[in-house]
Amino acid sequence: MIAHFRNGVFAFETGLATDRGCRREINEDSLIARPDFGIWAVADGMGGHAAGDFASAAIAAELDSIGVPVSHADLQARLMDRLIRANDAIRRRAEAQDSRATIGSTVVALLAQEAEWSVVWSGDSRAYLMRSGQLVQQSRDHSELRALIDAGQISEDEAKDFPRKNVITRAIGVTPRPQCDIVSGELLPGDRFLLCSDGLCEHLEDAEIAAILAERPPQDACDALIAEVLARGARDNVTVIVVACSPDFFDEVTRPSVRSE
Repeated sequence: MIAHFRNGVFAFETGLATDRGCRREINEDSLIARPDFGIWAVADGMGGHAAGDFASAAIAAELDSIGVPVSHADLQARLMDRLIRANDAIRRRAEAQDSRATIGSTVVALLAQEAEWSVVWSGDSRAYLMRSGQLVQQSRDHSELRALIDAGQISEDEAKDFPRKNVITRAIGVTPRPQCDIVSGELLPGDRFLLCSDGLCEHLEDAEIAAILAERPPQDACDALIAEVLARGARDNVTVIVVACSPDFFDEVTRPSVRSE
């Protein structure tokens, strides 16, 4: 899927792809791309069949109802409102199911309104920004492994063989209210954002991801990333969204002048 959208300042080209992988029976990942609202998101459910997929789908469904914001602050407020709704729905499902298994979902969302961007996340689904050829992770994993690295109890090299890589410390639906972090910045022409579930980073290093993003348009990049993960055995579901940002030259040409009397 390739989608183009202009917000009056920038034009966005979106690519997206998802796959259940080579070992999972179902896909518990969900995604949403609504450039007309200024939001793109990936959610990675947990809790098994009819639970994890419900959790991630509940997030996607709520985000799909955000509508057109009036400002970036309004967009952020609408996002958090929808995450609260999804959080409540997931918790109600867990209570009704009466299961000992934890039901929840990670989420990572990119927001873009005029010339400002934000990334909001809970869990270990990631957001990257490629700018001037450099790929930099914008989110910071809410995981047991990341906490140990930050505390200096384990090195980056030791982390490669850490047996509890997939243990996350935050997710939508597991606490009374969503626990999210947010980073923001200014959009620049040529920016490329990647949102992904952890099924991508389990198999590909950041340098490998950067090489694919640098040489392909968004949809081709998504397809190539998924294909490479599948070629390496895809132990988990894998989902990717790539958003490329460019100046809205069309709008500059056609925007009517406004004169005050």
